[in-house]
Amino acid sequence: MAAKRKARDVSSPWIRNSILILCSLGIIISGYAYHVEISKEKDDSYRALCDLSETISCSKVFTSRWGRGFGLIDRIVGRESWLNQPNSVFGMAFYAFQVTLAYNPTSVGAIVQFVSSVIANVGSVYLAYILFFVLNDVCIVCISMYIVNFLLLLCSISKLRKSMAAQSQKLR
Repeated sequence: MAAKRKARDVSSPWIRNSILILCSLGIIISGYAYHVEISKEKDDSYRALCDLSETISCSKVFTSRWGRGFGLIDRIVGRESWLNQPNSVFGMAFYAFQVTLAYNPTSVGAIVQFVSSVIANVGSVYLAYILFFVLNDVCIVCISMYIVNFLLLLCSISKLRKSMAAQSQKLR
């Protein structure tokens, strides 16, 4: 009877806890973004805490074309499709996925976490471009999410490096 192989834990408590804190923060920020968007859609006179001026307005961003499906999904499946969700919904799903990966002790988990973090940061750069150069706006909530995504990328790089070091040790 073959012995079961135990998955080698490639993460450290520091990295895992950092990921959990960042994901919790990301879920809270995304939840607030969702609240602002839904509130603004129901009541046009709603003023969010993050609406500081005409050029510093998160509700202006969240209710724009790019606030749902990254401004891309509606072009593929239509504006009324259930896939065309607010970006904040995708954000909450991403952070929940990152939490599950934080508890995955394998090198495959580290690779998936890294790749998904890279994709999230590419999305952040795309949305930052839209924010600053298309909408000519500053969104404090959006920028906060970009920072959280970047810090998650740094954590995933640390986890991946630890994973690669563990694999290197295993091969020796």
